[in-house]
Amino acid sequence: MPFDLDLFTANLLSPVVLAFALGLVARSVRSDLDIPPAIQAYLSIFLLLAIGLKGGVALRQDPPEDLWLLLGVTILAGLATATSAYFLARAWLRDVPLQAGAIAAHYGSVSAVTFIAAQQFVERTGGQPVEVLVALVVALEIPAILVGIGLARGGGRPNWEQVREVLTGRTSMLLLGGLAIGAIAGKAGVQAVDAMYFELFQGMLMLFMLDMGLVAAGQLRQLGRGFGRLLVYATVLPVVHGLAGAAIGHAVGLGPDGATVFGAMLASASYIAAPASVRASLPEADAGRCITAALGLTFPFNLALGIPLYAAFSGWLAS
Repeated sequence: MPFDLDLFTANLLSPVVLAFALGLVARSVRSDLDIPPAIQAYLSIFLLLAIGLKGGVALRQDPPEDLWLLLGVTILAGLATATSAYFLARAWLRDVPLQAGAIAAHYGSVSAVTFIAAQQFVERTGGQPVEVLVALVVALEIPAILVGIGLARGGGRPNWEQVREVLTGRTSMLLLGGLAIGAIAGKAGVQAVDAMYFELFQGMLMLFMLDMGLVAAGQLRQLGRGFGRLLVYATVLPVVHGLAGAAIGHAVGLGPDGATVFGAMLASASYIAAPASVRASLPEADAGRCITAALGLTFPFNLALGIPLYAAFSGWLAS
């Protein structure tokens, strides 16, 4: 499996990754650099809505014939990743079912920011992202969170309130809403907001990644006993999920670019939608530990090393 050192280096030196590194350094040296919560929320809303708009416009222009197949495969993949995350947490982290289910909800779900970073990586390397993947993000996220909650409760079925919590969460609403707006308005209609949601996207993403670096550095400080096991879990599991995701993407005809992003989606761990759902449905679980693993360990690993690895594997499969 070829690994392109130039692409790997270019990824590490991209403005998005460097902005994340700046946040890590700033928090590590106890700088007073900070992004207010209101700005954090705005940046998150902006990015999710923008990526939804892009996907909606592309789907209207060129809707895939095998959309239902892709959705079905994605749902099954989400169920599989959540289940494997649960059993590995039970065996390796020695978690009780409640805590294993909580962390499985995070690792079965998807990080929208990792998805965006993978899309950007593909674009930087001259590829064309498959826009239908925006819809697949939501299809991956919802069942995985529900499976994690169900496993935490001993295999019981999630109730309607838990389902509603996931469906009406910020990530689902903004991605699906943006997807619908883009599909209804079309390219001509979206041109009215093109300057804001398309031309400013890269700058907004840099600010968001700077904030993610600040938050991730703060989460890493909380790690104490069990750090070694959690580190292995938060890096090895994403690689297994990511390589499997790239293979699935290749098998369903997403091409090397689409397979790269799909692999990153399965390799990622949610730290926005899943924590909110877990807090509401499993208040007894240690949500802080889940967020620390997802944001403090898995996210920077995927950002720096994982995405180039999934791209190399996808390229090898296509060769």
